[in-house]
Amino acid sequence: MIVNTFSRGLHWGALSLAVLMLAACGQRAEVTQPVRAVRTLVVGEAGGLSERQYAAEVRARVESQLGFRVPGKVVRRLVSVGDTVSAGQLLAELDPADLRLGAQAAQAGLAAAQAQAAQAEANLMRFTELRQQGFISAAQLDTYDTAARAARAQLDQARAQASVQLNQAGYAALVASSAGVVTSVAVEPGQVVAAGMPVITVAHDGPRDVVFSVPEDVVEGARALKGKTGPVTVRRWGTSDWLPVTVREVAASADPLARTFQIKADVGTAPFALGQTATVRIQVPARAVNGLHVPMHAVAEQGGRSVVWVLDPKAMTVQPVPVVLGDILGNVALVAQGLKPGQEVVTAGVHVLQPGQKVRRYQGDVPAAQRASAPRS
Repeated sequence: MIVNTFSRGLHWGALSLAVLMLAACGQRAEVTQPVRAVRTLVVGEAGGLSERQYAAEVRARVESQLGFRVPGKVVRRLVSVGDTVSAGQLLAELDPADLRLGAQAAQAGLAAAQAQAAQAEANLMRFTELRQQGFISAAQLDTYDTAARAARAQLDQARAQASVQLNQAGYAALVASSAGVVTSVAVEPGQVVAAGMPVITVAHDGPRDVVFSVPEDVVEGARALKGKTGPVTVRRWGTSDWLPVTVREVAASADPLARTFQIKADVGTAPFALGQTATVRIQVPARAVNGLHVPMHAVAEQGGRSVVWVLDPKAMTVQPVPVVLGDILGNVALVAQGLKPGQEVVTAGVHVLQPGQKVRRYQGDVPAAQRASAPRS
């Protein structure tokens, strides 16, 4: 009897403990949601600003494709890719034998023309005296005068030809027009080249450009940014710092193969190396017919529907709003239904949000042009 009472006591004690444990498990601890930092954008009929990124390359502002001004056979090449050259430095040389012979022939022709001109001048002087004495007619004197003028013209022609041949003899040496770095070489000793054929490319020391290409739907917005600093920033590969650049040149026509437009932006005094890879971030207006426009990364999926997180600026909380998307223009989405102009939507951080969650606006390295400028109401 004592054993049964003891067993029954253990049973009820274990049962009470289990009930208490279940009750404790049933009480959920209140979890405080952290205040998330989000980037926002006030949408309007013009769609705000669309941010896009493109791969770019750092190039010299001026690149000269150097070539010989006369044809010939290359006998020496004194530089290679990557070499630093100074203005007037010898880069390559042609076989000068034929050019020297041409210069000698021109000099001989010049000497002959000088002799003929001297003879014609002497004849003109003699026959002028005879005409003054009345021994010859005026027509005969005109003949000698014409011969003297022709000899003088031939002398001028021979002198010019001799100068050209002497210059061409000097063109056998290819020299750098300015200081810079050799970026490409397309000639080897023994190769026969034509006049004007590019053989060595030199990137001049001085300003640097970051060069990239954009599609057709961005080029008009990029042209509007020409000469402005701020909407376009660049980051060198392997770094995290975005530096402002200024759009300097936008191609007037598309590349025939890629169908993209090349853009050159001035990097100023930033320490960019030639040929370095970079990423360009450009902000252009998102334009389309009807509807509102938001960046694609502002659209999330929830329960099989597309939603956009809308910020309540008074309570600083967010709520998902179902939207109907229209066309997709690059990384810009056309919202046909669900949003109203003037609403402030979250453009970064949507993957960690919960309905009614407290947030704050992130004001880090976001360019001022992207921050919401319309009244938040």
